[in-house]
Amino acid sequence: MTSSLDGAQETPAVVTPATGFATGSYDDVTNLLTWSITYSDLIGTTTNAHFHGPAAPGVGPAGVQLGISFTSGVTAATLNGSGTITEAQEADLLAGLWYINIHSTFRTGGEIRGQVYLTAVPEPGTLLLLGGALAFVSGWRRTPRA
Repeated sequence: MTSSLDGAQETPAVVTPATGFATGSYDDVTNLLTWSITYSDLIGTTTNAHFHGPAAPGVGPAGVQLGISFTSGVTAATLNGSGTITEAQEADLLAGLWYINIHSTFRTGGEIRGQVYLTAVPEPGTLLLLGGALAFVSGWRRTPRA
């Protein structure tokens, strides 16, 4: 999971020097979403932080899907956490319809926002099986018949 946060992605756009970046992962078996979000240079101080959706980039605002634990009253921080989501939320997340929003005293509706993007990564066991199959196929030779 990745997300770049800034004021230009807010709806309407917010002029702010603040930026942020998020990384994380999503386990589609347990429905556990984990994240690490770092942001700085807010004009206001933090009042809230959430995952919102469903909304495509430039569309919104959308409802809160999952709260993010945050420190109130700061202009920069790193937010680490995790949460379990529902099957319906999973469908929107996988479709790219979630975004992160950091709310502040400067813009109570959100000072910076970033769309969440997921990239599928196969499990290590799947990679091992694929590698073994490719090795077998490349080493297999057909014996010619007389």
